[in-house]
Amino acid sequence: MIKDYFINEIEKAIEKAVKDNKLGAMSVYEKGTLKPERPKNVDFGDYAVNVSQLARFAKIAPPQIANAILEYIEKDDNEYTVIGGFINFKAGKKILSNLVQEIFTANKKFGKPDDVETEKIILEYVSANPTGPFHIGHGRWAAMGSVLANLLKFYGHDVYQEFYINDAGSQIQKLGNSLAIRIRQELGEDVDFPADETERKNYYPGDYLIPVAKEYLKNHKGLPDDIQELCDFAKEYEEKVQRDLLDKFKVHFDNFYSELSLHKSGKVEECVNKLKASGKIYKKDGADWFKSSDYGDDQDRVIKKADGSNTYLTADIAYHIDKLERGFDRMINIWGADHHGYVARVKASIEALGYDPNKLEVLLGQLVNLVVDGNEVRMGKRKNMVTLEDLIDEVGVDATRFWMSMRNIDTTLDFDIELAKKNTDENPVFYVQYAHARACSILRNVIVEKINTETGEKSPAPMSEAELNELIDGFKADMVLPTIDSARHLILKLEEYKSVIKNSAETRQVYTICRYVQELASEFHSFYNANRVISDDKEMMKARIALVWSVKTVLHNALEDILAVSAPERM
Repeated sequence: MIKDYFINEIEKAIEKAVKDNKLGAMSVYEKGTLKPERPKNVDFGDYAVNVSQLARFAKIAPPQIANAILEYIEKDDNEYTVIGGFINFKAGKKILSNLVQEIFTANKKFGKPDDVETEKIILEYVSANPTGPFHIGHGRWAAMGSVLANLLKFYGHDVYQEFYINDAGSQIQKLGNSLAIRIRQELGEDVDFPADETERKNYYPGDYLIPVAKEYLKNHKGLPDDIQELCDFAKEYEEKVQRDLLDKFKVHFDNFYSELSLHKSGKVEECVNKLKASGKIYKKDGADWFKSSDYGDDQDRVIKKADGSNTYLTADIAYHIDKLERGFDRMINIWGADHHGYVARVKASIEALGYDPNKLEVLLGQLVNLVVDGNEVRMGKRKNMVTLEDLIDEVGVDATRFWMSMRNIDTTLDFDIELAKKNTDENPVFYVQYAHARACSILRNVIVEKINTETGEKSPAPMSEAELNELIDGFKADMVLPTIDSARHLILKLEEYKSVIKNSAETRQVYTICRYVQELASEFHSFYNANRVISDDKEMMKARIALVWSVKTVLHNALEDILAVSAPERM
């Protein structure tokens, strides 16, 4: 990265200056002390470093330190200036041209680091109950989880995506009972869900079970003798609905892990017994309590109720231990913010069973507000906007994925439905996709002279894809971009993709990718409006075509490969 090159040159110069006793009383320099930053005034340069912190060692003023260091810098065609205690750096034509060449050479691998210590990561997200359609909150976790998986894979990690099916609790019994009422209604019975709110909570009264009842009656004449048959039928039906929607939404899991199978395997009781054997369980009021407060939780937790049934925590303990026993180096979970207090108790159980609790990372996310005509819409008041599927049908997969990913996970997302449907620059996903389509259009419209093999006449014609590829291959060998100043900001923004990938992967943040492609699109539109790409100056045109191709490549990689949003060639 350019900033790494800059700081490396500064550090080499400091070592030389120290050796020649040019930095006052300073006798040694510890690398990594100075950090590059962006100057507030872009006219000062591309990067700057503040050497004032060296004054306490050198015992001389910061401007003297900066000027002393400047004397030892090998400048090449780069520009270095001193303002106060800052050394400013402006990359020369060679560095910027090399950056474009790097994009040509790396192509789809541009931005991928070479020195990552690969981890085997299990990424668990969505993990909804199989009792009904996904709501829009599930959509946010689905989008962000799949983008994070793509990002971490590109960065170099081995990522395994898992959906944990919560199919072992009382909710499945409620689902079967609810389906029974819908079936009776389909059979003509005058029956409905309880009107009393307390009793109604024991059912799922949504209309989504009506088609399930119709499907059941295709092969059955009435209700079964055992309600478990309805529980299993409804669960299987809703699981298929969820999986089909995930496929439509470009979210693909490596495994769907059933909580019920975890119980049947005996792993839940095995974990409980291990905790008992290690003295981490005690009896109180007839229940089994886990001493989670010994490991940083704010209080102890019940893992087996007085009636002998397990709590949600019991299965979650076994599930996370199972992940570790499957050989994963790191577990990353995406949970809603309402699970904040749950993190400490799960980590406590991991530590109590002899594992490293730091292997678990939990990303806590805020929910989504739907906005229509500038007003927030309450869930349930706008019936056709309650589910994720309805939202996708309304605005499309691309807009839904992009909007769901473009805010920090710990920030509530206001999803503006009308704006997400607009084909204008105000809509961020359209704005970015249009930049890619514009780059493709420019490349399609490059005119070259072609010779008619029969008549020998020369005539202008669009460059074919093969000819464009040949031209691009020619750039790889020896290319220097003219008029660097007009392209500087665009090239620097392209170079920034490498640091965005690194920082986003290490901080587990995906909104930064969305922000980056918007900024790159903005720089490209500005460049296009200020420069004629296709012109009579052939060398100038070739260089600008190379830059347009670079923009197209980076936008395509970020959209298609990381965000899983289409990069259209025509709009």
